[in-house]
Formats: sequence, structure tokens, C-alpha cells
Amino acid sequence: MNMSLQFEFPANLTVEEFINSLNDEATTQLVSRQPFCKTYYDSFDWRLYSNDISCEFDQARLTSLLTLRSIKTGLVIANSTLKKVPLFSKEFEPGIIRDTLTPLLEMRSLLPVCKLDYEIYHLNIINKDKKITLRLLIEEHNQLNNRVLIQPVKGYDKAAEHIAELLPAKLGLTVSDKLILVTALQLQGRKPKDYSSKLNINLDPDMRADIAGKYIYSHLLKAIKTNEQGTIADTDSEFLHDFRVAVRRTRAGLSQIKGILPANISAYYSDFFSWLGQMTGPTRDLDVYLLNFERYKSSLPASTREDLNPLYDFLLAKQQKSQKELAKKLQSAMYLSTLAEWEQYLKEPSYKKLLEQNAKLSIKELADRRIWKIFTRVLQEGNAITDSSPSDALHDLRKSCKKLRYLMEFFQSLYPEQQIKYLIKNLKGLQEVLGDFQDYAVQEHSLKLFSGEMMTLNTPANTFLAMGMLIQDLDAHRRRARQDFSSKFEDFKQEENQSIFKLLFAPSKSHNHQHEHHAKSH
Repeated sequence: MNMSLQFEFPANLTVEEFINSLNDEATTQLVSRQPFCKTYYDSFDWRLYSNDISCEFDQARLTSLLTLRSIKTGLVIANSTLKKVPLFSKEFEPGIIRDTLTPLLEMRSLLPVCKLDYEIYHLNIINKDKKITLRLLIEEHNQLNNRVLIQPVKGYDKAAEHIAELLPAKLGLTVSDKLILVTALQLQGRKPKDYSSKLNINLDPDMRADIAGKYIYSHLLKAIKTNEQGTIADTDSEFLHDFRVAVRRTRAGLSQIKGILPANISAYYSDFFSWLGQMTGPTRDLDVYLLNFERYKSSLPASTREDLNPLYDFLLAKQQKSQKELAKKLQSAMYLSTLAEWEQYLKEPSYKKLLEQNAKLSIKELADRRIWKIFTRVLQEGNAITDSSPSDALHDLRKSCKKLRYLMEFFQSLYPEQQIKYLIKNLKGLQEVLGDFQDYAVQEHSLKLFSGEMMTLNTPANTFLAMGMLIQDLDAHRRRARQDFSSKFEDFKQEENQSIFKLLFAPSKSHNHQHEHHAKSH
């Protein structure tokens, strides 16, 4: 049956008036009227909505039902009666719901996004023989327009078609295929996907560099503040992750977008954000070990996997202690007052008379200069690395790549989209291998330290054997990442990549002219 099944009332039509008008056209029978509560769930960063899934928890007087449905089609993917919605996908019973949610949510918790309380009327339409030919579900809302859902009865398609035509024509209802979530969020001044950890800063190329810098820092400050409460509450590990990324980006901005803020301001806040990075580091490291734990276990022979469990308990206790200290510092007067000062500074109007050397440049000129400088540094450092170079050389290159990546992400709106995305993607490939090399080395070192601490805790000998095997496995991965470096760096410095970097960022006149022409054609 190809017809619309959901309709919205006009703003001033009550349920009572609707039923009275319907009685002129058909015989109706009110079966029940009961209070109802619908809560929409998603991750903080809208992972379900972004994948066309709506997660609804419906609570009536006697039952409660969790439903996953496609936003586009409205069709049910899966549902299950539940008393309470679990916080993480792994806490669901095995089945379609868990299998659908786990790969999308990963480490993110399932949080209530929006709650609607309303009355539901079950109304039947009956024929002369007292047979039910159609069921209607009417939702009576306080702040939203009322709605009605047509539920066809097998064998009585004509009745459904008749009412579906009648509702708009005679009663002024409109077809509604929009998820009620979107309308309900509007009342809260929100919209779906209103948070993402991805940087999306639209800059005007002619913007004064100091004003653009403050605009970037304000954007990052918003991300820090948005993730603050979830980090303090440890709702899921991704809040701290996104918090730290925004802090790191701010530090990179202060050190790399040079000469636009007064030197004393830059130094003061560089110190503050550096402290914030160091202070949040230990908890994040422990989060990563816990997130990786299943992978650690699966890297061991089946017979020794369970021997690793005491390590999990040790890490969890350590994480909880570290998390408490972190939460305390994020609620301290020092943190709160310094962040408020930074916010105040960013809101102050910029001087008409420019004091700093680069403040009067356009942001496009400064972006070109800085990106080109760091790109050439990455090439120099990478080219100097041989098979016998120490680990520190790769670590330094990793830091330079990070700076380059952050600069390109800050300023990506100033360049042709396809080309800048292509460059960022290639840089990511190099960063991955450098990151793996560093992470495996750090994890290997940390596990050795943990072994020492666990010696005093009556840990079974078999756990130390399992940890020894894990350290060997991490060491093998680290060596593999070291071997992969040269081919990844070759990919990064290939001719096509270098020529696009030159085209977009190099200081020569002819390139700038070429690029201006190119940018206009986009």
C-alpha cells in the first residue's frame, strides 16, 4: 500500500474536535486513552542519527519498549521490551539491537537526547457489521502539534485509503514524514548533529589574522566546555578524548599561528593549556589500555587469555583513582578562573591599531606561510630518517606532522575542498604509522612499569607470564610500524602530493596567481 500513514494536526485542532469531525464521516470507537512517554537516545555525537537510525524508548503504564527504526523509511529495524535502557551497547542482550548498535556506538554511551510526555488515544473505525476496518493512534501533545498514525487492517485497504484522503482534504491535516525528534529539539533550541568533534571553521580569506585566530580559539573553547561535564562524570571515555583534542589544537594554534596575539598573553595561555594537557594525560592513557584490553587478550594464545584478567582489575582501579583526581582539578578555582579569563580575552574587541607583527596580515597570507614552513620541515625531518635513526627522530617527526595537520584543519575552508582533503588524507596515512610506532613503544614501557607495581599485590605468576607475552607482541608491532615508516613516507612525499602543496601554499608569485585562479573556478 503506497500512501502516507502519519499526519500532523493543524495547530489549533484538539483531539476532541478531531474525533467529533471524524464521527461525521465514519463510525469510531475509542478503545483507550493513556499517558505515554517517548525518550529518544543517541550518543553525544549523534552516531545513530548520522547512520539513519532512530532509537526510541516508549514507556506506557504497563510496558516499555525500545525500538530502532530507519529515519528515512520509518521501518522498524528491531525492538525489544526493556525496563531500562543500558548505558553501553555491550550491556544489551545478544541479538539484533546489540549487533546494530555496537559497531556504530563503539565506546560511546547511549544518552537520552529528548523526552516527550503525551497522551495516546487508541481509536478504531468500524463498519456496519461492527468489524474493525482501521486503527488510529492519536498523540495529544502539549507543546507540539498533535499527530495521528493510521494502522491499516488486513483486508480493509479501502478504509485506510479513504481516511488517508479524508484527513488532509476535509480536516486540514498535513502528511508528516519528519521525525518528531527534530521538532521537539527545536523547542529546546537544538537540532540533530549539533555536536561533532570534527573541525568545521569557516574563515574569510581576507579576515585580519588576529581576529581569525580568536575566532578559531573560541570555536575550540566551545568544544572544551561542551565536553567538560561528561569528562568530570566519566560518562564515557570519548568526552575526555574530545576535550584533550580541543586542548591540543589550542596549544598548537598558540605555538603555530605566530605573532598575532601579544607575546605575554600567548605565553601565559600556552602554559595553562600545556598544564591541562599534562594533567589529563594519565587518565586518557589508562582509558586507552582499558579500551584495548579485549584486543590485548585476543593477541595471546587462547589458553593464557584469562590469565591477563588481573591486569584489567589493576588498570581499572588505577583509572578510577586518576579520574577522581582529574575531576577535582577540572572543578578547581584555578582551572575555572583561568578558562573564564581566556573566554573573556577572546570576546574583547581587537585593537584598531595593530601591535603584533603578523596581526595585520590576512589570515590567508599567514596560513600559506605557516603551512608551507611546517610542510618543508616535515620533508626535511622525514628525509633525514634512516633505518638506523633513533626513536626520538620519529617522535619529533610525529610532532611536526601533528602541527601540520592541525594547521591544515584550522584553515581548510580557505582552500579548494577536494585538494585540501586529499592532502589531509595522505598526511593521516603517515601519522598513523608514526602514531602506532610511538603508542606501541609507550604501551610496552608502561606494561613493564605496571608489572613492577603489581608485584606487591599478590598477583598470580601466570599473569606476569601473560603480560610478558603481551609485551613481546607489542614489541613485534612496534618493529613492524618502524619498517612500514619508509614506504608511508615515500607515499607522502610523492610528486603529486608535493605539487599540490606547492600550488596551494608556496610563496612564489606564479603559484599564488595560479591558486587564485583555481579558487575562483571552485
